Amino acid sequence: MYRIGEFAERVGRSVSTVRRWEAEGRIAARRLPSGQRYFDDSDVRRVLQPGFDADRRKVVVYCRVSSPGQKADLASQVAAMQQFCLARGLAVDEWISEVGGGMNLRRKKFLALMDAVDRGEVGTLAVAHKDRLARFGFDFLEHVAARGGCEIVVANHESLSPQLELVEDLLAGSLRCRDAAGHGGDEVVGAAVRASGGAGDVGLAVGAVVADRGVTQGREDGGSGAGPGLVEIFTESDV
Repeated sequence: MYRIGEFAERVGRSVSTVRRWEAEGRIAARRLPSGQRYFDDSDVRRVLQPGFDADRRKVVVYCRVSSPGQKADLASQVAAMQQFCLARGLAVDEWISEVGGGMNLRRKKFLALMDAVDRGEVGTLAVAHKDRLARFGFDFLEHVAARGGCEIVVANHESLSPQLELVEDLLAGSLRCRDAAGHGGDEVVGAAVRASGGAGDVGLAVGAVVADRGVTQGREDGGSGAGPGLVEIFTESDV
């Protein structure tokens, strides 16, 4: 919500110009119970983007999994969101499915979606869980969306945000940092466990990931070390 002076600054005009536009009917100010006029982001966009119509904003559903091997999970996620939108009465204009790590904020479809939100083209964005958009920083993304007049609707399907996927994201990020510093696999796994809260189930999941990713045993110091394939598996697209 902007007072007239703030609105004038946002659109790059003087207060007197805004008052003249209102008198000419070019813009319509809303008023508080006190009688004070105010404007919102849709008014800003109507001035800066001629032809902008807030009523024509799209309803978009975004679904994501971290790796190509989770395509069955992606299909289940889409099906669950179809049921959710049907129950909520959401008429979806666009479905977006993407494969990419939740810690990677350079995903092509994700960036295109956020650009559309920033342009005010999306009125509702529905996701199965907060981490489908990004593993961390949801509050900031929600703030950006609100500035664009977009509401993020979270179905909160916990089953569609598996612990193993979280561990893989954390392990991938930790591994890259630890490997650069010259640390071994033990400390990488330990970092993932600590970052995930150290819960028993998550600890077991870390063990499963490590076993699957080729961690070898029998370092000279008696510990375990990262096998040569471990670093190669986690590429830029995983994080």
